[in-house]
Amino acid sequence: MKVLQSLCTSVTLLLIGSQAYGGGILLYESGTPEVGLAAAGWAARAQDAATVATNPAGMTMLENDELLLGTQVLYGNINFTSNGLTTSSGGNGDNALGWFPGLSLYYSHSQSERLKLGLAVYGTFGLALDYGDSWAGRYQFEKGAVLGMTFAPTIAYKLTDKFSIGGALNVMYGYFSATTSVNNPAPGMADGKLEVDDGQFGFGGNFGMLYEISDATRVGLQYTTEISLDFSDTAELTGLGPGLTAALRARGLIDTEVSLDMTVPQTTMLSFFHQLNNTWAILGNLGWQDWSEYGKVGVEIASENPVSLTKDRDYKDSYHAALGAQVDIEGPWLLSFGVAFDSAIVDEENITPDMPNADAWRFAIGGQYALKKNMIIGLGYSYFWMGDLDMDAEGGTLTGRLAGTYEDVSNHFFALNLRWVF
Repeated sequence: MKVLQSLCTSVTLLLIGSQAYGGGILLYESGTPEVGLAAAGWAARAQDAATVATNPAGMTMLENDELLLGTQVLYGNINFTSNGLTTSSGGNGDNALGWFPGLSLYYSHSQSERLKLGLAVYGTFGLALDYGDSWAGRYQFEKGAVLGMTFAPTIAYKLTDKFSIGGALNVMYGYFSATTSVNNPAPGMADGKLEVDDGQFGFGGNFGMLYEISDATRVGLQYTTEISLDFSDTAELTGLGPGLTAALRARGLIDTEVSLDMTVPQTTMLSFFHQLNNTWAILGNLGWQDWSEYGKVGVEIASENPVSLTKDRDYKDSYHAALGAQVDIEGPWLLSFGVAFDSAIVDEENITPDMPNADAWRFAIGGQYALKKNMIIGLGYSYFWMGDLDMDAEGGTLTGRLAGTYEDVSNHFFALNLRWVF
C-alpha cells in the first residue's frame, strides 16, 4: 500500500507540478509594446492591434486596418541550493528555466467607423522547467512544460461616441509534458522514469469595455473566462526494479491512463490612460487572477483499483497593480517605462519545486520608432524579480524531503515588434 501511495504522490506532483510555474503569474509579455510598460494601461492603451487581446473593445480606437507582429525571448534564473534537511541524494540541479522564445500576431480590421473585426494568435500561458536528472528534487519534479497558444477571432462595436464593447472566442491549444525520476527501493538500482504528455483544446472568452471620458482620458475593463484543459495519457514507466514493477503490476498500474483536469484561471483588469500634454501620458492597472481555483487539481489514475485524487495546493488569488508613462519625443520616437507588482499565489510554507513563486515586481522600459508613416518598430525590456525563496517540501516514502533556497529568482524579457497601418 505504501508503494501505491508513493506512486500516486509522485504522479500527483508530476502532473500538477510542471504547469504551476507556467502560470504562477500569467505572463503579460507576448512581444507587444506592453513589455516596455510593465503592462501598465493594459485594457485602456488601445494604440495598436495588440488591443485585440488586451481589450477587444479598444479596436474602436483604431481608424484603419492594422497588423502587429511580436517576438520576444525570455531568459529566466531559477537556481536552487539545497540545505542539510534534504533527505534525497543529488546536487542543486541546473538553472531550471534558461531561454524561452515567443511569437504573436494581432490584426484589426475596420469594417466601418463603429464596427471592427480582429484576430489574434498569441501565448501568455506557459513555461518550461528542467532541473536535470541528478538534482536532489528529481523524485518530486524533474522537468516539465505547459504551453498555451490562443487563437482568438474578435469583434468590437462602438455603441456611442464614448462607449465601446468587444468580445473574442479564445480557442486555446494546451500542451502538457512532464517527467519525474522514480526512486527504486532496491539497493544499487538506478532511478526509473515516469513520463506523461498530451495536447488538448480548451475554449473560453475575452470580453472588454472602453469608455472615453474625454479626448485625453479613457478607462478600460477586460474580463477573461477560465479555460478547462483536460489532459490524459498513458503513464510511461521505465527503468523500474523487479520488486517495484511487480507491486505496480499487481495493482494494475503498469500501462495505466492518467488524467489531469487543469483550469487556466479567470482574470479581470481595470486600466486607465490619460494624456497629460503633448509630451506625457500616464497609464495604470488594477487586476485580479483566480489562482485559488487553479490550485484545486483533479487527478485520476485508471487501473484495476482506480484512484481519484483531488489535490488542493492552497493557492490564493493574485492581485496586480501597475503604473507607467509614455514620452512623445519630437520626431519619430515614443518612449515608455513602467513598474508593476503581482502578489504571490502561494505562501512560503507551500512552495514546491514546480512553484518557486512569491510577490513579484516588474521594471520595464521600451520605445517605438516610426520607420515610415505607416510602419513602426518597437523594442521593449522587462525585468521580473521575486528575490530569494526558501522551500521545505515533504514528499512521500519514495520521494523524500527537499529543503533549501532559490536565490535571486528573476526573468528578463526582450521584445521586438513591427506594426503596419493600412
